Amino acid sequence: MPELSTADHSVSPPLIEIPRRYNAAHDLIARNLQAGRADKPAFIDDNGSYTYADVARRSARFANALGKLGVLPEQRVLMCVHDTIDFPTVFLGAIRAGVVPIAVNTLLTQGDYEYMLTDSGARVAVVSGALLPLFTPLLGKVPTLERIIVAGGRGDDSLAALLTYASDDFSTVETSADAPCFWLYSSGSTGAPKGTVHVHASLIQTAELYARPILGIEESDVVFSAAKLFFAYGLGNGLTFPMAVGATAVLMAERPTPDAVFARLRKHKPTIFYGVPTLYASMLASPDLPTREEIPLRRCASAGEALPEEIGKRWARHFGTDILDGIGSTEMLHIFLSNRLGDVRYGTTGKPVPGYDVRLVDEDGKPVAPGEAGELHIAGPSSAAYYWNNREKTRNTFLGGWTRSGDKYHQDADDYYVYAGRSDDMLKVSGIYVSPIEVESALIGHEAVLEAAVVGKEDDDKLIKPIAYIVLKPGIDATPELAAELKAHVKGCLAPYKYPRWFEFVAELPKTATGKIQRFKLRARSA
Repeated sequence: MPELSTADHSVSPPLIEIPRRYNAAHDLIARNLQAGRADKPAFIDDNGSYTYADVARRSARFANALGKLGVLPEQRVLMCVHDTIDFPTVFLGAIRAGVVPIAVNTLLTQGDYEYMLTDSGARVAVVSGALLPLFTPLLGKVPTLERIIVAGGRGDDSLAALLTYASDDFSTVETSADAPCFWLYSSGSTGAPKGTVHVHASLIQTAELYARPILGIEESDVVFSAAKLFFAYGLGNGLTFPMAVGATAVLMAERPTPDAVFARLRKHKPTIFYGVPTLYASMLASPDLPTREEIPLRRCASAGEALPEEIGKRWARHFGTDILDGIGSTEMLHIFLSNRLGDVRYGTTGKPVPGYDVRLVDEDGKPVAPGEAGELHIAGPSSAAYYWNNREKTRNTFLGGWTRSGDKYHQDADDYYVYAGRSDDMLKVSGIYVSPIEVESALIGHEAVLEAAVVGKEDDDKLIKPIAYIVLKPGIDATPELAAELKAHVKGCLAPYKYPRWFEFVAELPKTATGKIQRFKLRARSA
């Protein structure tokens, strides 16, 4: 394959030139072998350490195994794989073979997987052993599904067996930079997931435009992403970014609870950590939170939901390093709007990442007035090509060179972008738009509150007013007095009409596996 042509990205990154014939996996592997990093650890999982040469061999063997199974270029392989070395093996191996991997959420139901297999027409599924019972009944039920390969298992149908008997020698299939490379299904925060098709050129663009200049990732870094690899955010964090510069990535198979995350932070001493706001809040609330001296963190990032101002400030005080809050999406693959080192303004999502253009428009598609909230549209080189089997949604989301985010934003007086919630989450109270995020941030600023979600609920007059769902910190009791205190707290922070009229104390909030609050479920509960 031809090599990628890059330029100096030390100041403001230009769009990089990508050859017409280009394979994303070949680039990520070859650049490290050619730079003399063959023996350097690329990934560390719960079972061991794997060099860049190991990744090259394992991915070549999987590519050969797919050929023996009769899987042809441009056909699809669904992968439901925990964060171990098996994920990059399968993901990169499929791409090297010209096959399209579809990385899916490992925390879904059998019905979800049946839908995705049927929708995608995948011929093969690679599944972590613990998830196999959810997939076995689908053989013979999903017409296109011919084979299930078990990652982490033993026997003839195991990934280990296929790799053992396959050759290390593989010539990467030549593919087009604009050809479908991999899919990600949208997380379902607003309903049914959609197969989001990304091309080969997209992966490296996210690294060159965000990871190098904004995050400042370097070859010497050890990175750890609590956000999983099946998540667009996690895929960049834990695979694309470290491989783009020759860094080392720590992978964790289990769910990212504070205790599980603390164990990896203490053991592997990462220099870059990626989380989501919910996790940062839970970590800060834990009595086992590591000290600043225990972990040599030099960069932290957040995405998935807007980071509450108080959480960012508390983290910075404790660890001495800011959280670079940003926003990305499955459709744009990674972060396109971000705070940056030396220019962090908590309570905002920062400014556009160079290489991306953004605009705020009203319901008619016209630019909003300064300071007004509008729907965020993005233009940039990592945008998905289309949604699979969904022409209507494709036309509604991808507007020429622009991609609709479905997120509402306004710019403050200094041109920082301030998140105002999803387009369908905004509340109109007394004729005035209210951002649920603004109310949630005020609630989280109260010492008793761990998490909060605000949606609309009809009052006796059929008018929409805010209702707050509250998760309290451990040891705090839910009482009418506390509800009254929280109401007064919000009134003291925000304009009086924005306060929640009702409070419900809950054990947990409904979320996607990537940590996004599913407000549509709360709206249904409030109806």
